[in-house]
Amino acid sequence: MTEWFEEALHPGLTQGLSMDRVLFRSSTGQQELLIFENRLFGRVLALDGIVQTTEGDEFIYHEMLTHVPILGHGNASRVLVIGGGDGGTAREVLRHRSVEALTMVEIDREVVDLCATWMPSLADGALSDPRLELVIADGARFVAETSRSWDVIIIDSTDPVGPGEVLFSEAFYRACRDRLAPGGVLVTQNGVPHVQAEELTGSYRRLGPSFADVWFYLAPVPTYQGGHMAFGWASDTVALRRTGVAELTRRFEHAGFGTRYYTPEVHAAAFALPASVLALMA
Repeated sequence: MTEWFEEALHPGLTQGLSMDRVLFRSSTGQQELLIFENRLFGRVLALDGIVQTTEGDEFIYHEMLTHVPILGHGNASRVLVIGGGDGGTAREVLRHRSVEALTMVEIDREVVDLCATWMPSLADGALSDPRLELVIADGARFVAETSRSWDVIIIDSTDPVGPGEVLFSEAFYRACRDRLAPGGVLVTQNGVPHVQAEELTGSYRRLGPSFADVWFYLAPVPTYQGGHMAFGWASDTVALRRTGVAELTRRFEHAGFGTRYYTPEVHAAAFALPASVLALMA
């Protein structure tokens, strides 16, 4: 009989994915890691019983997490990624020729190594790019202790449980602000508002004291159950979020690569929030 993976992240909602072939299942010492094949989504990575990414729809998440802040910024040469051990975020960041240096801070080396072995399409060679500096460390501690600065900081974290919990704190957001160069942008993974309302509200309130402009943008990621996923946006330069489609198109064409989900029109429209999400920010 087919074995099933059941994710019960949200009370009253369970997601089931057939594990047509289990590739790896073990504890890394920090997290329970599972990689399996599913006939619809391809290879799937789960940590502590929660789906993190799949080959079938990761491009939506990774493109929106990276191209929105980088093209919204318009002149980003230094990027910091906290988390992102599967390599997908690094892959998309390094497609930008304007990025001269990417620092990726991942707490769990085994996530990086196992994803490189079992899901190599996610990084697609990015981990060997000479512009990438991989740091195995606690992301919150790294940001608090470093004196370096970046144009864009991307928080590619798990949900606020376990190792990812500290990455949703006001102290961490304040430390990120201090590490942003003038005109910089911070973006965060902020869950699915329809079933994780408190996560979005909490982030909005914790980001507010540190940034002049705090907002969210949305994208549908099928394996993140419950509706559209939210990404947090924070900057002291209010105009960046309002960059028009014509300018975004110019920047995207200059970047010179294709995408499977992202377009300048989607970028601009993603910041238009439904009333139910706006209510969580009231």
